[in-house]
Amino acid sequence: MKASRLRFGMNLWPPFLFAGIRVVEISPDYRYARVRMRLRPWNRNFFGTHFGGSLFAMTDPFWVLLLFNQLKGEHVVWDRAGEIEFVAPGRGTVYAEFRLTDEHVAEVLDLTRDGEKALIWFETDVVGQDGAVIARVKKQVYARRKRDKQLAHA
Repeated sequence: MKASRLRFGMNLWPPFLFAGIRVVEISPDYRYARVRMRLRPWNRNFFGTHFGGSLFAMTDPFWVLLLFNQLKGEHVVWDRAGEIEFVAPGRGTVYAEFRLTDEHVAEVLDLTRDGEKALIWFETDVVGQDGAVIARVKKQVYARRKRDKQLAHA
């Protein structure tokens, strides 16, 4: 699927749409994504700052989507674990960026070459308009070569 079509669909996806999360960019090569969330009445908490669940949600699917598309459908790729550290209150618009490197892809290919699973941690900062860190998110991604692809490479 073209990255532009995926971006369009994600912006209509109810969990993002109703939380005010907007996918600003997914690069055509699936190496980069940028997400934005403006503070709205429906995504703020009791204290008038960004709801923590929305901060986590805005980072949720991107490492899996980027990695899956880099592995060209030859691997099963899932989120396995996640954690968030709240650093500062989120006021105004916040952003998250995801950059998948050649090293990330090479590590997964190396670890899964013989049918083994790869468990890789990725980190993303959610930042305010001034660049100040609002939250640090860690996601553990699971990847394993698909069974039929293992036999073909044996």
